[in-house]
Amino acid sequence: MNAENQGCSERLVTAAYVRQGAQGRRAHELRLRALLEQGKCPEDGWDESTIELFLHELAIMDSNNFLGNCGVGEREGRVVSGLVARRHYRLIHGIGRSGDISAVQPKAAGSSLLNKLTNSVVLDVIKLAGVRTVTSCFVVPMATGMSLTLCFLTLRHKRPKAKYIIWPRIDQKSCFKSMITAGFEPVVIENVLEGDELRTDLEAVEAKIKALGAENILCVHSTTSCFAPRVPDRLEELAVICANYDIPHIVNNAYGVQSSKCMHLIQQGARVGRIDAFVQSLDKNFMVPVGGAIIAGFNESFIQEISKMYPGRASASPSLDVLITLLSLGASGYKKLLKERKEMFSYLSSELKKLADNHNERLLDTPHNPISLAMSLKHLDENNDAAVTQLGSMLFTRQVSGARVVPCGSVQTVNNYTFKGFMSHANDYPCAYLNAASAIGIKKQDVDVFLKRLDKCLKTFRKEAKQEKSINEISDANAATEQLED
Repeated sequence: MNAENQGCSERLVTAAYVRQGAQGRRAHELRLRALLEQGKCPEDGWDESTIELFLHELAIMDSNNFLGNCGVGEREGRVVSGLVARRHYRLIHGIGRSGDISAVQPKAAGSSLLNKLTNSVVLDVIKLAGVRTVTSCFVVPMATGMSLTLCFLTLRHKRPKAKYIIWPRIDQKSCFKSMITAGFEPVVIENVLEGDELRTDLEAVEAKIKALGAENILCVHSTTSCFAPRVPDRLEELAVICANYDIPHIVNNAYGVQSSKCMHLIQQGARVGRIDAFVQSLDKNFMVPVGGAIIAGFNESFIQEISKMYPGRASASPSLDVLITLLSLGASGYKKLLKERKEMFSYLSSELKKLADNHNERLLDTPHNPISLAMSLKHLDENNDAAVTQLGSMLFTRQVSGARVVPCGSVQTVNNYTFKGFMSHANDYPCAYLNAASAIGIKKQDVDVFLKRLDKCLKTFRKEAKQEKSINEISDANAATEQLED
């Protein structure tokens, strides 16, 4: 309410009361002003009324919400369902223009402001999470795989002769298909086994660069967050190799924002060598619906080139979701979630080790993986070839989601490429195993219930194995008796 309307209100309601109400509104407006001036995630989270006031202020700046607006174009922000309009806070125009996802829309000042503020707040949070020298980022309404594809397509114009992408193996389909979709040939670098961990084979990477020729390689496509026993790539060493051979370096940091170790690797890699862009998922790091990612980097002009490669306008939903979430949490709230995740990782690790010991298995030693853990299923695999996959089914039917069982010797073909030992990141990992992860938002109750149900499933297998052994022993004894009688 502006001063003129406030004056009018004082003729209807006691002036002191109106001024008090105006002061209350002023408190909300001061928060909005701080956000607009600083472009940073507020230290303390906002209440929902402030966020809704802010979104309403943005929405009435878009032409589809103008009183008396007359639209005669093909895209005028018309929405037939009131429920859909309210779901999007009447921010209907999306973000960007046909030539640039970061461009300002003349008809949608509010949506454009939403886009700019979201990118600014997200950049601040990436710095807060550990990549202090990042200079630019933008939210793109695609998940991680397609966002990686966008990066590769942008590099195509810089390196027109290139046809290969060097890729240290990680058994996850979307990052592999991102290279195929962009029209490049992945060059798979097998990992090396160091203890229980699968680590980057730096010698093989450099040898392949020399064999193919640096000018024929689009980039090195490395990974931070991953399922154990694979661990984050040796980013610092890869970054140095990329700098030495003048080869771009794209990092798949899918759920790495929540890990200080993953973010430190990116920061160090950029400090000592070359990292052109790193891509991270919105849903995995900020607990919002699936459908968005952040593309970030250390060269603002290159990140702008990627944003201009996106064809057409884009949905504002991922930007809206992550902005609402970060304003609700505030920087302190997000840091608290990161701290709790790290504590839960330690708790899950210690308790899963105890359970593994009780069942004559072991927690694989993967100290370089800060999010995922792996427990061997060696005895289970020896007793029954199908037992490993059966364990996964048992856990799922008992409402344990996210646990991942990996049998030995699985073969899978992805886009005409055949992977031996698929899911284990290696052709012949020594044992079958089960994965569990401590991701952002996990609670102690989740860990306790998972361990209880896993323990129960493993006991069931042990009981069945003993019964089968007893039956076999009886059968053998009966057969021996029959032979003696004969």
